[in-house]
Amino acid sequence: MDPIALKDSLGSGLLSFPVTPFGADGTFNRASYEDHVGWLSQYPAATLFAAGGTGEFFSLKPGEIPEIVAAAKAVSGDIPIVSGCGYGTEIAVEIAQSAEKAGADGILLIPHYLIDAPQEGLYAHVKKVCQSVGIGVMVYNRDNSILQPDTLARLCDECPNLIGFKDGSGDIGLVRQVTARMGDRLMYLGGMPTAELFAESYLGAGFTTYSSAVFNFVPGLAIEFYEKLRAGDRDRCTEILNDFFYPFMEIRNRSKGYAVSAIKAGVRLQGFDTGPVRSPLTDLKPDEMEMMAALIAPYKR
Repeated sequence: MDPIALKDSLGSGLLSFPVTPFGADGTFNRASYEDHVGWLSQYPAATLFAAGGTGEFFSLKPGEIPEIVAAAKAVSGDIPIVSGCGYGTEIAVEIAQSAEKAGADGILLIPHYLIDAPQEGLYAHVKKVCQSVGIGVMVYNRDNSILQPDTLARLCDECPNLIGFKDGSGDIGLVRQVTARMGDRLMYLGGMPTAELFAESYLGAGFTTYSSAVFNFVPGLAIEFYEKLRAGDRDRCTEILNDFFYPFMEIRNRSKGYAVSAIKAGVRLQGFDTGPVRSPLTDLKPDEMEMMAALIAPYKR
């Protein structure tokens, strides 16, 4: 997909990151993945991100990513597929190029591994990845990879295929400065864990969409919340937050890593064979699975 067409698609609706299922031997379970992504594709998501954060990108081998992208493309219909990408620059370039060959419509450049880096280093990193592919690239401001507005402006000048800015920092002041500085040059994506909890604030800062992890297992509810938010129906948004998202947050906050593990648990409870999360994450405990089952009971497929 042309980068500008992908940019338009990103801004047209809700986004999500399918979980990556693993079989009994620990390898990628393609059949289960295609079953799940095919189900999700029946709902009006604007773009799906294969092998992203919720898809346990950090636990995948680089060589597994092209197969995951190809599997998503095989069953997603007209929905664009963006691949996760990351680690150090040379590995990121290899992942980006292999994802492009596998049919990805774009890549999301997840923060590099382990260390902090100066702005000039981040600039060189993003620029090299962008210039290694012809598909659209989104950067993800989070943790040890925080692009400042001046750095982002330089990258926009140098990299025509840099089309999106995703934020998981929660620094509304910074993101508002970015949206004010870049205007419509980029598409802006909310990327906080359980993004619905922050969606109203990000909407006020100029972000038109966000990635919904719970779309994995309650896609209808995720779409309804997004539509009510965009329509300004605060009463219904508040009702959904109180009935679903705040109770989900309580489960998610019971242990580190549950922002992914709880999503995979929800998908499993909807009848998909996800397998366990890969270490260093851990799965929900039996009592926590019971809590999840009660929460999603009204939304069972």
